[in-house]
Amino acid sequence: MIKSTSKKFVLSTLAVMVSSSLWAADTDTDTVETKKDAIGLERIVVTGVARGTRVMDSSVSVSSVSPEDLAISSPRSSAEAFRIIPGMKVESTGGEGNANIAVRGLPVASGGAKFLQIQEDGLPILQFGDIAFGNADIFLRIDSTTQTIESIRGGSASTAASNAPGGIINVISKTGTSDAGSISSTVGLDYDTLRTDFEYGASINDSMRFHIGGFVRTGDGPRDPGYTANKGGQIKANLTKEFDSGYVRLYVKHLNDKSIGYLPMPMYSDGSSIPGFDAQSDTVHSANMLSTLRLDADGNISRGDMRDGMNPIVNSVGLEASFDLGDDWLVENRFRISDVSGNFMSLMPAEVANSSSIADSIGGSGSTLIYANGAKAGQAFDSDLAMRVHSFDVTMNDFGSIVNDMKLTKTFDDSNVTFGFYTATQNINMTWMWNSYLMEVQGDNAALLDVVGADGTEYSDNGLYAYGVPYWGNCCQRNYDSDYTIKAPYIAASSKFGDLSLDGSVRYDSGDASGYYAGNVQSQVDMNRDGVISQPELSVSSIDNANPQLVNYDWGYLSYSLGANYQVSEDLAAFGRISHGGRANADRLLFGKVNADGSVSDEDSVDEVDQYEVGVKYRYDSMSLFATAFYSETEEQNFEATSQIFFDRKYEAKGIELEGAYYVGDFDFRGNVTWTDAEIVKDALNPSVIGNTPRRQADFIYSLMGRYNFDKGSVGVNLIGTTESYAQDNNDLSFDGYTQVNAFASYQLTNALSVALNVNNLFDTVGITEAEEGSVPDNNIIRARTINGRTTSATVKYEF
Repeated sequence: MIKSTSKKFVLSTLAVMVSSSLWAADTDTDTVETKKDAIGLERIVVTGVARGTRVMDSSVSVSSVSPEDLAISSPRSSAEAFRIIPGMKVESTGGEGNANIAVRGLPVASGGAKFLQIQEDGLPILQFGDIAFGNADIFLRIDSTTQTIESIRGGSASTAASNAPGGIINVISKTGTSDAGSISSTVGLDYDTLRTDFEYGASINDSMRFHIGGFVRTGDGPRDPGYTANKGGQIKANLTKEFDSGYVRLYVKHLNDKSIGYLPMPMYSDGSSIPGFDAQSDTVHSANMLSTLRLDADGNISRGDMRDGMNPIVNSVGLEASFDLGDDWLVENRFRISDVSGNFMSLMPAEVANSSSIADSIGGSGSTLIYANGAKAGQAFDSDLAMRVHSFDVTMNDFGSIVNDMKLTKTFDDSNVTFGFYTATQNINMTWMWNSYLMEVQGDNAALLDVVGADGTEYSDNGLYAYGVPYWGNCCQRNYDSDYTIKAPYIAASSKFGDLSLDGSVRYDSGDASGYYAGNVQSQVDMNRDGVISQPELSVSSIDNANPQLVNYDWGYLSYSLGANYQVSEDLAAFGRISHGGRANADRLLFGKVNADGSVSDEDSVDEVDQYEVGVKYRYDSMSLFATAFYSETEEQNFEATSQIFFDRKYEAKGIELEGAYYVGDFDFRGNVTWTDAEIVKDALNPSVIGNTPRRQADFIYSLMGRYNFDKGSVGVNLIGTTESYAQDNNDLSFDGYTQVNAFASYQLTNALSVALNVNNLFDTVGITEAEEGSVPDNNIIRARTINGRTTSATVKYEF
């Protein structure tokens, strides 16, 4: 059973607020000043603002995550590192990528991070955070080159970046400001992983410095698939040249990493495990299912390798420059060109049901199942339960982009005005090549199953019963190649009048999409080239290249944000903000929302968000607190690939976001709690859900940490949790809340050598984050994703 977390516990946590944000100081350098400013109210904000501003003077909700904070939270993926950011509901159960991220009640109607932009060094990884099977976090790896992770939530992000009305997460790299480096190795103690991180930065001369680093790793991952599922690495480097009036910095990055992607898995509706399949540690992946035969975008027979998993291949070059032009003028420019491609390969249970009924649905009444491979190959299947599985076989042919953000700032005494122009191109070229298989419900190298009709006819080939997905109407043999361009001029101004700071900004995004897309066509093909047409080969799905559909539309939307901050005293400030933003829709409009001439209606092309915020920042002695009340109205058009459902909705959400820190002697307590009340207020396609809570939206989410610091290290726990939420928008099936406890300990053996122990999900808690079903089925089996069971790792780090 999932252990429920009561609202009483969360409310008491709100009252005591022993927690915080993400601005941890090194335990060796904690000072009175550091303790008083534990959430970084004195630091300069650089993300999502026109010009660097002290947090205490700003009217934005901003937080920062340090490498020390990451170690405390024991993340097993990049998205898990974001769980400790206030206001972020991060469903990071997909593996190293494919996470769903919601911000302050803004919806996740399909997948990804639609209203949030994930950046590296101030520029977006992708222009759209919810590309089908191309979520931005798939192309991000956090390693020892990371200096800090800065985040902004709320309406101020509307004018700071395109397609980011909900917020920005910016992963900022080290730049060699000190002559230092490190090398560390991490090994899994109860799961198979081995990873080495390295980084080094130094000055070349008085005006030049560099930083280089990355990681390599291999292993099975938290859930054993029966093969090496995680393999690859990353290398990043930058070179900075300083001048009397500014600097120029060159960035390069190479990422080629294969990691297993977890999709919803079979379990009982209360989260408990089906016999033979552990919901916390098993996966439907198997050594008996490593390759799939398919027709590619051009109709050629090819093979996909399940071991590719989520395989981002990124080669990017970026340039950053900042110069003082004199007479209080400053120019800044960021540019990056990225060559991006890869694969998304995973297995999705489409149905978990009685084995006889599944066999009859394929081969007719009286059909039976036999083992297609494995130890029992050729024998009669001996279980009452089987799975219909679809191979989510997607090739990301080209996700390349070119981005440039240029801004010019003029300062007048206590005021400044920034004029900026942002341009970007984003390619979305991918091919879906899905097939259908039968498998046993078994977590340890499940075998494939074949269907034999009552007359002896074989209806499948080595577990494959269809080239395509007829169970879903052969929806998902697709190819599309579309290019998206964005142009966005913007103006931001701020002034300080004594203790009062005012700021305002306006941005106009315009863009166009061009290209084509093609669906499926059925035909007879001898896929295995044996000269015999088997049952699955009678109707093979391929791309209908003879009938491509045009993509040819444009969009435009205006964003604005107005904020005020009043510093009541040195340790107390209040702020307010009103914002209007937008988010252009991309590939999820295809196959349903694009007209015959390639056009798209205005209401479908852009989703708009209105937001209102008020908050306070307060510190006293060794306590710091940042509180924000928020309200939002969101219009959304969307499409979900697994359910094949379009959405046309309006949402409302209100809530309170708290983050804080408190020091007591050698103890420090940090964390954040967010209360959200969200509602579907309009639905043009499914009015029955009006008044319901959006799916997977919990009343409370929280991240709490307590740590004891001593001379040679620290020990502590980090709690990440959520109260109950609904699986789907019909508000029938609900998930209990859960608290995931992560433990950590570090010890300094020498000044340069340290060891650390991290335990993710210490108490082996089961916590469901999503499910395909909206109601409990007759057999009580759902397809859902849960947090991984307990995993323990040890790290040895040498600093030089």
